[in-house]
Amino acid sequence: MTIMDQPAFSVTRPASAATPANEPAQKPPPGIPQSNARASGLFEAIKRGEPFSAAVHDSLAREKALVDVEHFDLWYGKAQALHDVSLTCPAGKVTALIGPSGCGKSTLLRCVNRMNDLIESVRVRGRMSLSGRDINDPHLDVIELRKRIGMVFQKPNPFPMSIFENVVYPLRIDGERDRGVLAETCESTLKSAGLWEEVKDRLDASALALSGGQQQRLCIARAIAADPEVLLLDEPCSALDPIATGRIEELIHEFKGEYTILIVTHNMQQASRVSDFTAFMYLGRLVEIGATDEIFLQPKLKETEDYVTGRFG
Repeated sequence: MTIMDQPAFSVTRPASAATPANEPAQKPPPGIPQSNARASGLFEAIKRGEPFSAAVHDSLAREKALVDVEHFDLWYGKAQALHDVSLTCPAGKVTALIGPSGCGKSTLLRCVNRMNDLIESVRVRGRMSLSGRDINDPHLDVIELRKRIGMVFQKPNPFPMSIFENVVYPLRIDGERDRGVLAETCESTLKSAGLWEEVKDRLDASALALSGGQQQRLCIARAIAADPEVLLLDEPCSALDPIATGRIEELIHEFKGEYTILIVTHNMQQASRVSDFTAFMYLGRLVEIGATDEIFLQPKLKETEDYVTGRFG
């Protein structure tokens, strides 16, 4: 059975969520006035900018965090895109970021390797750390940081050069010139990305001649060539067909334990298949985070249930 064949979680509302007629209604999340929460719900309260505490499952407390985000805010000019986000990405596990378009998932992802530094109007507040070191420390070498954090984008972006040179590019820019080392890295990373058997006889061919799915696996090989600790995947399967998507998902499962993976996806079935933990975001705020089976089977908030079951968003 392939990853794509595995069924997604179906949601069963926990018994504690039901409110018998003779019992008081469930209390709203902390920070939101009860009358407002009843009248218009959590999403409306978020739209009004009312503060609240995200629902955090106890399962996270048992994990060792590699990437840790604490009270993180981000602005594009005067527009605030992230609001007081706090979450952890457990070491060696896959964490999925889900939520409607424009909720801040990709913005948060790009903060981890400071890609948003390239946008002049961006400013941040709060703390984001990798192995305890503040990612936004002004004394931190950003180039060294990005060696520790590989990234794969929504659309495959191979460089206009050979397959071989695409894979070894991170080593080239780091000054590696030993052909033996480059060849060994190329073979090992292409094997890890499940592409070696398909391209081993045409490594000198242009990477642009590969299919979309092959190009994305090539980008994954390039991302892991520098032996990073973290892999950031920004909707890596959105432009791929189901077969190519299945191969990427199988790779994600194979990478568990070796890399800490943070993936943005709009596909609820994909999130349920590939991730260990899931974080639900809405309008730049973290709403709920926990083990994936908890988020899909027993979410703490009805709003989370509505989203993962397709009744909202």
